[in-house]
Amino acid sequence: MTFNIEKIENFTGHKDCVYTLCEGTNDQSFFSAGGDGMVVEWKNADIGKPIAKIQNSIYAMHHEPENHKLWVANNTEGIHLIDTENKKETLNVSLGKVSIFDIKKNNNSLIVSDNIGFLHILNLETNTFVKHIEGSQKSARCIAINNKTNEMAVGFSDWKIRIYDLDTYKLKQTLEGHQNSVFSLQYINNDTQLISGGRDAHLMLWNVENSYASGETIPAHLFAINHIIEITQHGLLATCSMDKSIKIWDSQSLKLLKVIDKTKNASHGTSVNKLLWNQNTQRLISASDDRSISMWKLF
Repeated sequence: MTFNIEKIENFTGHKDCVYTLCEGTNDQSFFSAGGDGMVVEWKNADIGKPIAKIQNSIYAMHHEPENHKLWVANNTEGIHLIDTENKKETLNVSLGKVSIFDIKKNNNSLIVSDNIGFLHILNLETNTFVKHIEGSQKSARCIAINNKTNEMAVGFSDWKIRIYDLDTYKLKQTLEGHQNSVFSLQYINNDTQLISGGRDAHLMLWNVENSYASGETIPAHLFAINHIIEITQHGLLATCSMDKSIKIWDSQSLKLLKVIDKTKNASHGTSVNKLLWNQNTQRLISASDDRSISMWKLF
């Protein structure tokens, strides 16, 4: 594969670190949020529309474009529901003074993970929490959903990954191997493998079809791996790190194919926190502690 890495646009305006990204209201746009509590929708670098202002930091979002619903996880204030069409908050579901690190949807439920090791199940029909699961006494940092096996994987700061049944939310299996907090999980290669990364800067591969047997372990970055995404159409993975770099990998062989960094590509000057692949525009989007967001052409 021939790469032609080019920074297409640089999005600025946030007053603090940008922690999270998600798809926007149309094929061209995306949402960003972070330490300043601002939720912004971008169509290009010159048109950033503030959607909401939340009091504290935002680490996670989930968008339902068909319903004009954006779920925003507010540090210490629970889950806010934003009507993206009318740009107003319509609901605030409290969770107490916890930080929320991830949100994923499973059928008619949202699954929320927090800094005291709990998973919270929000029923989307009643907009109430119906189940609270203590996974660990350390933070539940990330969630990945496998619809093929009807399972979810959750990464914790006790260095472990726990696999849960999605119908009963009962613990099925605990995976050990990382030497520090697990920050990101992604089911890849048609959900047959799970890849994990975190503070130990290593990528670990787990064979879903062989009871999550551990496979290859790769020293992938110099510092913590913050996020992993699969670029399915092109058979690629992208990782980003506290070491300021973005790396592109072959999803089958886990061979490193390309590095995007400040020296070669005028990339971010501090930790890269989140990645988003826009399938329609074929662009990679990255968010950083340097308060900026970059859009990348890869090919």
